[in-house]
Amino acid sequence: MPVVLASVNAKSSRDGRPPEPLIDHLAAAREAAHQLSRRVGTLPNLDDGLGPLFWPVVELAALTHDGGKIPTGFQDMLAGRIRLWGERHEVLSLGFLPSLVHDPDLLLWVATAVATHHRPLRGEPGRDLAGLYGDCDIAELRKRIGPISPQAVPELEKWFHHTAPAIGLPAADSSRASLTTETLLEAAHGLLNMVLERWDERAAPDLGLTAVLLQGAVTLADHLSSAHGRLSLAQPLDGSFRTLLDQRFAGQGRTLRPHQVRAEARLGHLLLRAPTGSGKTEAALLWAAAQVTDLARHTGGVPRVFFALPYLSSINAMADRLKELFQAPETVGVAHSKAASYHLAASIAPEDGDETDQDNDPCRVNAATKAISRAAATKLFHESVRVATPYQLLRAALAGPAHSGILIDAANSVFVLDELHVYDPRRLGYILASARLWERLGGRIAVVSATLPEMLSELFSQTLAHPVGLVDAEGLDLTPRHRLRIRDHHLTDPAALAEIRFRLSQNESVLVVANNVAQALELFEELAPETEERHGQGSALLLHSRFRRGDRNGIEQSIRERFGAELPGRHPGLLVATQCVEVSLDLDFDVLLTAAAPLEALLQRFGRVNRLAARPPADVIVHHPHWTTRRNAPGLDYADGIYPREPVEAAWQLLTAHTDTIVDEPDATTWLNHIYSTPWGATWREEVNDRCEQFTRRLLTFRRPFDSRSDLTAVFDELFEGTEAILTQDHDDYADALAQAPGQFKAGRLLADEYLIPMPYWAGALGGYDKKLQVNVVDGDYDEHLGLRAVRGPAQSTYQPGEVL
Repeated sequence: MPVVLASVNAKSSRDGRPPEPLIDHLAAAREAAHQLSRRVGTLPNLDDGLGPLFWPVVELAALTHDGGKIPTGFQDMLAGRIRLWGERHEVLSLGFLPSLVHDPDLLLWVATAVATHHRPLRGEPGRDLAGLYGDCDIAELRKRIGPISPQAVPELEKWFHHTAPAIGLPAADSSRASLTTETLLEAAHGLLNMVLERWDERAAPDLGLTAVLLQGAVTLADHLSSAHGRLSLAQPLDGSFRTLLDQRFAGQGRTLRPHQVRAEARLGHLLLRAPTGSGKTEAALLWAAAQVTDLARHTGGVPRVFFALPYLSSINAMADRLKELFQAPETVGVAHSKAASYHLAASIAPEDGDETDQDNDPCRVNAATKAISRAAATKLFHESVRVATPYQLLRAALAGPAHSGILIDAANSVFVLDELHVYDPRRLGYILASARLWERLGGRIAVVSATLPEMLSELFSQTLAHPVGLVDAEGLDLTPRHRLRIRDHHLTDPAALAEIRFRLSQNESVLVVANNVAQALELFEELAPETEERHGQGSALLLHSRFRRGDRNGIEQSIRERFGAELPGRHPGLLVATQCVEVSLDLDFDVLLTAAAPLEALLQRFGRVNRLAARPPADVIVHHPHWTTRRNAPGLDYADGIYPREPVEAAWQLLTAHTDTIVDEPDATTWLNHIYSTPWGATWREEVNDRCEQFTRRLLTFRRPFDSRSDLTAVFDELFEGTEAILTQDHDDYADALAQAPGQFKAGRLLADEYLIPMPYWAGALGGYDKKLQVNVVDGDYDEHLGLRAVRGPAQSTYQPGEVL
């Protein structure tokens, strides 16, 4: 190592690690970039000006991206001698490039990638490079950068000139090295102005996309090297998967069904319609494995596989299923907003009763630390199979240094989208727009569902440029599971209560689904005491979305233990829930009594009854809703204040015509087609298309690829994520939980999560924000068995349990 550079660092000491030498970090970043190129492979639809040089540019930028950390001020900041240097090292890094890269077009691409690996060029006053340095002359730049070791400049330059050609990158050798501190500053100043001028104009579509992919590749390589992480090049879903599945089926006395074989044979996009119990997941896996094999052959990479599901609990269940199937847990990642909580639950066994481990460290603290590490690995795209919400993938639209890595990771990948019909038109439009982008990036996409209406099939096919194959699981002769009943009274009517009581007296397991929390509470408080008197303590349970996370986890465990679909015996009892039960747990009841809702929601509720078709068709009983208005939408009617009237009324009329008949999935698809053929369906389709084009136009064209999109981040989070809060009475307990892991803020935060209650974004107005604990705090009425009953805030913001949250 050169003498002076031996004392120049890129990273300060942290987490027990010593300071990281600059050239070690640069070499690691270049290696991470090379590893990324091996995983992603050859990219399609790149700008003609870059094309096959994309990955060499990424590697050159990764090799040189932090060269500007040599100033004395930056090194003093790392060593703790000063608090803040205050300048941008990536600007000075540009100064090493002109003597290293002589081709002017290649130079400008490398410079762009180096300049944008932390900050936007424009659009974020006080932070963007144009605002910070656009009007800065060379004298001001010299003063701001401050002193630089005169020996460090030529040493680092020679290292670049020696290292880049030695690993086959298009760069000049060390005989051209001649930089001084002054010429470094001059070169940096001139090249920054060239970069700012180059990207001052709107970019053509392929150019903009290429630019964002380049930024994503370099920032991801930087993050990987900073975290000392590696990308997995193992893919369990490949040509060997069919053999694995055949062996698994043979041990169970099963063989592949025709639709599973047809799915595997399909190369390209897929629509798969397969009813519950038909092996839909296995069909999707076989298709995905075939796409991986084909893409790997054409791109030279290791395609990633993404399973996108709408609900966190179904994501966690799918991740567990894939880990067990592959017998390789390290290849499966979970990507959603509560991924660390999933890993924490998986790492603490129910029988772990010890307070400390063998090293006398708290078990939960250690488990939390490991869970944070595993979730962080997924954020760095380590695993080759990931189960996620679509929203985690859609965040690529925000681009910039924080999100463009999602885009490069999605290139040449395989996507399985499950149950698309559960999304509202806006979110569905955004997902379809993203699917179109994934296709441009070389991706293959499948939509799978038990009930897939023709209109959604048409929308998906029309969105994509390449043909979509349809595989329909027909002729399976599956046993019908449900008998439809209609009641003209409301779910809270005395007649409905009498019917529920009768079913409980017959020792049945009864699922009651209300449309809002207030009605669920009313029903539970009326029925729970007599249920527990008849069937014992714990036989009556309540589930909705406004429980502390820790309480909800306990409730869900109790529900699984009493009503789980895989239980060997059946247990009488009552579960009262809101729509959060629709796909949240793998349950099986004898009978359903539900409020009317859109047909998709009702079909999900039906699926919780006679789940395995092990009994004669079971009753699913639908009750007429109350039509009410919302305070934020006067003049419009909603079913129980939740669902718009048109789709609910259309479903009610259709179901009324089929009352007292036996129904199953094929009927459901026909019914959905009818619903979407109504004027409401036409309006729905128009909105989906409008949202798709709007999302594409505003976020996925990348006409100004390096402008800040920070203004869109909060809007995106509000749309997709919601927020959380703790109760005033839990404040001290929350603070104590945070303190369980001293010096490990994220691990402490994870341990404190059990006190959080999900809330909508607008709920910030209901309480205050504790800056020290970094959490919203609300004053509310709460019971561990009943959940959040009310929140006391300003009069116009007070929450009561029947409102939409």
